[in-house]
Amino acid sequence: MSIDVHNETDHRVDVRELVALSQFVYGAMRVHRGADLAITLVDEDSMERLHVQWMDLEGPTDVMSFPMDELRPGREGQRLQEGVLGDIVLCPSVAKKQAAGAGHSFEEELLLLTTHGILHLLGYDHAEPDEEREMFDLQRTLLLTYLAGRGRPQG
Repeated sequence: MSIDVHNETDHRVDVRELVALSQFVYGAMRVHRGADLAITLVDEDSMERLHVQWMDLEGPTDVMSFPMDELRPGREGQRLQEGVLGDIVLCPSVAKKQAAGAGHSFEEELLLLTTHGILHLLGYDHAEPDEEREMFDLQRTLLLTYLAGRGRPQG
């Protein structure tokens, strides 16, 4: 499995934690272990350019996802698909502001946004109320389960 993290900012980020979370979400969502994922952290100017180019929305955003092979979560007894999951772009400075407003740490916000981004790559969306409820409930469950088991040996 190739999970690559590229930090193009001055923010200190625990790359190992982002990779460990991504591996956890892969397992929980039954994503093929060989599926490639790239996570890039960028500054607000770069994120705003992407946001305008791809979403036609002004200003920087917190996370953007760019799926590649349209992989979907695996099901029991189903052979998992190999391929490229895609790219997630995070903006740490936006994440830091959101974390302060939400009352949790910057690190937790980055983990939340990474989980959110992976779910988008797997085809989840939040455009409609029922989709939002499903995606955000799953996101919350994945993140809380990961945080509860953090530091425990994987087996």
